[in-house]
Amino acid sequence: MSNREGADDDQADPVPTWPVADIAAAWHRELPGVRTDSIEIITPLWRIGKLLADDRRRTLAGLGIDPSTLDLLAVIRRAGPPYELTTREITRRTLVTAGAVSQRVARAEQAGLVQRARSAASRRAIAVRLTPAGHARIEATVRQLLEHEADLIAALTPGERGTLAGVLSRLLGSLSVPDSGGDDGPGLVLDGGEVLGPAE
Repeated sequence: MSNREGADDDQADPVPTWPVADIAAAWHRELPGVRTDSIEIITPLWRIGKLLADDRRRTLAGLGIDPSTLDLLAVIRRAGPPYELTTREITRRTLVTAGAVSQRVARAEQAGLVQRARSAASRRAIAVRLTPAGHARIEATVRQLLEHEADLIAALTPGERGTLAGVLSRLLGSLSVPDSGGDDGPGLVLDGGEVLGPAE
């Protein structure tokens, strides 16, 4: 519900700033009886999401790492020693296709950040393991990224952060499709990008 409807979709438009209360009031006036209470929740979330996504892209570009490589290295590093996962496990945890995982692994392997080896848990399985260079790269990147993103939420008190985290978790849970394939909500499928936090 941008105030720039009709703008060229190929151009990077700035995030619209029209007050969401005004938007909700306008639709309530123009379409009496239509539920407009979602506007003052979803519109700010969409705007915040765009701002954070744009900031994340700029920050990662400055750190010299692409989002998909960061996603791969982060999910392996979070797994703990011996810092390895099978491609099947990476696919499950990152919520991207097996083909996409294979491409990510190939790029990271070529860059010397991961290596494929027999799994420590099962000699019959092949695991993707962080190399010393990959380990150092992910730790340095995550430290800088988290410090930067902590500054982005500095306007919120610790109590507000806890409350917001709980509310967002509840909303996300109501919209996400469970791993079991059940249908406990609207069924909005998540599309990867779980860079720093576990997807499971």
